[in-house]
Amino acid sequence: MGILTWIIFGLIAGAIAKFIMPGNQGMGWILTIILGIVGAFVGGWIGTMLGWGTVNDFDIKSMFLAVLGALLVLWIYGMATRRA
Repeated sequence: MGILTWIIFGLIAGAIAKFIMPGNQGMGWILTIILGIVGAFVGGWIGTMLGWGTVNDFDIKSMFLAVLGALLVLWIYGMATRRA
């Protein structure tokens, strides 16, 4: 996939993850895109390690892995920025 496709894919995955796990993480749309791109990479890596597939094509399985990765990254981000 090209860089523009990764950005669009990341935006979609990040937005879906933010919808599934709402909260006051205090991030805008640029951080949501970055979260989604990182999540897509994390989801692809985890999927490859578990034998579930990769995030190479724009399909439902890839979107599912990317959203799972984005949820994981969002949770880690929320824990890291949480105020005590």
